[in-house]
Amino acid sequence: MTMVKNQVVLDWVNEMAAMTKPEKVVWVDGSKEQLDEIKKIALETGEMMELNQEKLPGCLYYRTNPKDVARDEKRTVICTRNKEDAGPTNNWVEASEMYARMEKLFDGAMKGRTMYAIPFSMGVPGTEFAKIGIELTDSIYVVLSMAIMTRVNEKVIEELNNGADFTRCLHSKAQINEQEKYIAHFPEDNTIWSINSAYGGNVLLGKKCLALRIGSYLGKNEGWMAEHMLILKIERPDGSARYVCGAFPSACGKTNLAMLNPPEYFREKGYKISTVGDDISWLRIGKDGRLYAVNPENGFFGVAPGTSMKSNPNAMLTIQKDTIFTNVARNLDDNTVWWEKMGVDAPENGEDWQGRPWNGKTATEKGAHPNSRFTAPAANCPTIADEFFTGEGVPISAIIFGGRRAKAEPLVHQARDWNHGVFIGSAMASETTAAANGQVGVVRHDPMAMLPFCGYNMNDYFQHWIDMGKKMTNPPQIFHVNWFRTDENDEFMWPGFGDNLRVLLWMLDRCDGKAEAVETPLGYEPRPCDIHTEGLDIDEATLEKLLSVDKEIWKDEIKGIEEFYEKFDHLPKEIVENFEILKQKMAE
Repeated sequence: MTMVKNQVVLDWVNEMAAMTKPEKVVWVDGSKEQLDEIKKIALETGEMMELNQEKLPGCLYYRTNPKDVARDEKRTVICTRNKEDAGPTNNWVEASEMYARMEKLFDGAMKGRTMYAIPFSMGVPGTEFAKIGIELTDSIYVVLSMAIMTRVNEKVIEELNNGADFTRCLHSKAQINEQEKYIAHFPEDNTIWSINSAYGGNVLLGKKCLALRIGSYLGKNEGWMAEHMLILKIERPDGSARYVCGAFPSACGKTNLAMLNPPEYFREKGYKISTVGDDISWLRIGKDGRLYAVNPENGFFGVAPGTSMKSNPNAMLTIQKDTIFTNVARNLDDNTVWWEKMGVDAPENGEDWQGRPWNGKTATEKGAHPNSRFTAPAANCPTIADEFFTGEGVPISAIIFGGRRAKAEPLVHQARDWNHGVFIGSAMASETTAAANGQVGVVRHDPMAMLPFCGYNMNDYFQHWIDMGKKMTNPPQIFHVNWFRTDENDEFMWPGFGDNLRVLLWMLDRCDGKAEAVETPLGYEPRPCDIHTEGLDIDEATLEKLLSVDKEIWKDEIKGIEEFYEKFDHLPKEIVENFEILKQKMAE
């Protein structure tokens, strides 16, 4: 193993070890031999379980405390010197106060345990986009998950030894005490501390914590963007390729779009879809004035319930090997996994996500937790794009915003220009589903799908989007989609899934100046005849409804946007101007 020789790194690790007092410190180099040894310890201690190695080779099962099952936004804090720098949408605690509070909790938190030091890279090490971090943790689940979700290898250690800067990530599961759980970000110090949780989103500190919250702050200061976006590659029959990014709140089909299978009609014509990323994009302006994106992650951390061969066959094929399953149900007859809407019969002789005996035929409670997860290597995905492995960035033709809206938003519309697109992203909203909580149809605003993930003042985040637009000579076109429009019987009017490609092709034709559009109060929209409907059972009247804009409904939408904007005390003038234009057009 290449040893870490960077004295700055060693001093920091020694300082954290002196505070947390582990029995020993083990450096993780990402080698198969070492990870197999660590895995063996997890199985011996019962921290994890091995699944059926014939049916699910290399797969493990992990269960969290029943009170520790999701990202905890209430306990997630941004810690800056000044409250203004965290802004109106983040939980703020003054940095020195938070350090003092957490130092008490971390004092001796790893007594009798091993501290694992994991040097990791978000992005391919050595590329312009890459950022290095070191996570210190007492959880083997974190070690094995970070080895999937990030790049952990000797190249990272070489970069550190050459003096690379790094994000300081400290985690201890401590006592899994929900009253003293914190996921604290110190953007001004490039530091993340997390304690008293053992659930992925709170403890895999490379993911939302570094890649988005700290990443967005670094991006603002360094002139790039960290966004909650998928990256999709679309190849046409002539061999040309285009790339799009998409930002969607949860339950809006983001992973399904990232791993989309073209409808048969388009497959036969030679269209191909590949996945560059399913969750996070880092974007930089290239020398040619275009915006380039990479997926900084190395794996997928997906929600299991609802994933099936029908909804997302590529995800199902991805998780057949070397995957960690968290809080799903287990079939005791063959030691495999099960979850709701998996598309196969529930086990009669099973165990639910809490380890209780569970008969799927008679149970009234769910077998898998609604937020149960799979952590799988991206390289397993049948549609993974070659560009994923280079880490060099792909040129983005279009940015897509989207939400789940029953009536307000049409199937698709295009922004008039970059600033109008930033306004559309800032005002985007989605309706809650029954799965999320008891209230159906509550409109929640989630700008650019970044509300829980922006690591600084969101007023300034919007301004950063405006400023990035000024620097690009060839910016992506911006669109908004809504796959979830319903008719008078509350049935979905658009088929969704693979057929979403039909809308994407109109967008790309617009980017290339090849497609027609009509102007509406929201922006440019296709005419029904501009959407490819070959092989699709949908009539023109339905398409017209899907593309219609109801000005009466938009009166309420405008009120909702106004109320949401009241949080922000210095919105960019470009957003305010575009909102005024929308109001005028809706009043005409």
